[in-house]
Amino acid sequence: MAIWVREANAASMSELRVHRVPQRVRASVDGATIVDTTSAVLVWEPRRVVASYAVPVSDLAASLEPPSSHEAHEHAVRMDAGMPPVLDPSSGFGVHTTAGSAYDVRTASRSLPGAAFAPDDPALRDHVVLDWAAFDAWFEEDEEMVGHPHDPFSRIDCLRSSRHVVISVDGQVLADSRRPVMLLETWLPVRYYLPWEDVSQDLLTPTETTSVCAYKGTAAYWSATTEAKTHRNIAWSYAEPRHDALPVRDLVAFFDERVDRVVDGVPLDRPVTPWS
Repeated sequence: MAIWVREANAASMSELRVHRVPQRVRASVDGATIVDTTSAVLVWEPRRVVASYAVPVSDLAASLEPPSSHEAHEHAVRMDAGMPPVLDPSSGFGVHTTAGSAYDVRTASRSLPGAAFAPDDPALRDHVVLDWAAFDAWFEEDEEMVGHPHDPFSRIDCLRSSRHVVISVDGQVLADSRRPVMLLETWLPVRYYLPWEDVSQDLLTPTETTSVCAYKGTAAYWSATTEAKTHRNIAWSYAEPRHDALPVRDLVAFFDERVDRVVDGVPLDRPVTPWS
């Protein structure tokens, strides 16, 4: 009997998952290097979609102290309709789903509340998992990273296509293109990135919203206004994409969860994701 890989991967999310990485990992606070290790481990706590770095305590230029009082709230989302709820990065680092002990990280300049977690699992003996957001900058080798650690089991693939893509909302066409770039990203629906020339730009208004993707970089957003309503932050674009996302530079994509799509004459269902 064949096993669907997506379903097998989804089933493993209920477990504590770890993976050693070969690259040197560093992190800084207030200009000082606090983490410098070649023995980092990626850690996905149960139900976590995004990994965190665990590093040997001996490679941490800081002390660990009993945790100060702080709150962390769980935010469960569905990656698609067939998966159980999981925790995305909007669930704070302080939400832990495996047994262990939390610590504050005391550097020479300040304390980072709850920024370290020592799981009880023997595979992570003498390691602490670190809160990415508590540090000012992270580097893998000499490349500065953004958002969260890269997942070696996830990837981005950008494919130029001649499919006919029509995007509409409230019965009004927002885009009509025969030259999309399809961006395929693990766990997410296919995104169609379209040239601005094929987009109804008069219906779009830029917003101040931005977001950061570890793989694609920083996105800017646009709202669409139809006769019926204004759809906030329904489209986005990357002016300076990172690495594998370079083919979508200055193209625009729409949240498939919030628009109606017809591809090669076939209407597509709206996917169920955290952005639905």
